[in-house]
Amino acid sequence: MGILYSLIAVILLILLPLVGVEGLGWNSLFGIVVPYMALTIFVAGFIYRVLKWGSSPVPFHIPTVSGQQKSLSWIHASNIDSPYTTKGVIARLALEVLFFRSLFWNERVELRRAYQLFYKRNLYLWLGGLVFHWCLFVILFRHLRFFTEPVPWCVQLLENIDSFFRIEIIYPQFQFGLPAVYLSGFVLLAAVVYLAIRRIVIPSVRYISLASDFFPLLLIFGIAFTGIMMRYVTKIDINAAKQLTIGLVTFHPTVPEGIGAIFYIHLFFVSVLLAYFPFSKLMHLAGVFLSPTRNMLASTRAYRHVNPWNYPVKVHTYEEYEEEFREKMVEAGLPVDKPLEASAEAAEKE
Repeated sequence: MGILYSLIAVILLILLPLVGVEGLGWNSLFGIVVPYMALTIFVAGFIYRVLKWGSSPVPFHIPTVSGQQKSLSWIHASNIDSPYTTKGVIARLALEVLFFRSLFWNERVELRRAYQLFYKRNLYLWLGGLVFHWCLFVILFRHLRFFTEPVPWCVQLLENIDSFFRIEIIYPQFQFGLPAVYLSGFVLLAAVVYLAIRRIVIPSVRYISLASDFFPLLLIFGIAFTGIMMRYVTKIDINAAKQLTIGLVTFHPTVPEGIGAIFYIHLFFVSVLLAYFPFSKLMHLAGVFLSPTRNMLASTRAYRHVNPWNYPVKVHTYEEYEEEFREKMVEAGLPVDKPLEASAEAAEKE
């Protein structure tokens, strides 16, 4: 049912800008007001979540480790799987963020025969997640050309690397492959479809999947699909679209004529995703850096971790306890640190 509710929500999100722009002429609402509101919610929500996580006490020293912790000098320790220096923590976080290292080593357990467990790496999930995130990053970076003038050289370089099919022959009537096909857009679409189908087909994953798991996938699918449609099928006025985005960035917004409804649908999808981002599981973008299981040193044998929630407690030391019950302890035959006679002499002197 989760995917059904998410699909209905995405269809409604398509109808809102379609009716608002084509039927009611609310171009300024969907081209200026909605993007500004979404960006404000995104920035405020992102900062709030980060500050809330950052101010939370960490009562336990709980780094996740999968290697030998540093102890004696003659025992080889792993500074990445069990980091004991700041450089090791940075290296492990970099491998996690850029290459999903923990997901690569993730194993799936299956009970194929009675009392026999089989362990198998889930490499398809790792590859799908890795491709999805990298393609999303490439697309976001490429879109900087719509918000900058002139376009930075690094964006142009990435566009040239991403565009794999561009054939220009001398005669214009024989030109093929224009505009250039960006590989990241189609691969992102395929990765989103794979991740969604996986949640539907695998029973155990489908059982734990909620509408909040399908909704961002369908939103990103809609963003990628409308972007592909604008570039290769239903062409829009690119200059007018860039004029709108430049106006948004410079806080001098204008809404040119003739951009097309599909652009507003695409922009509305992006705005909804931005506004939804801080309140969803997508916040793992920041959470991975603030997770104590990832950003703490594995140095429990070298340093003592003090619980920040600890408060001064009046304690009853053993010396005080023995001083109070020494006679009864001696009568019961329990060993005492100070003999009863010595304590009596000390009391007489006092």
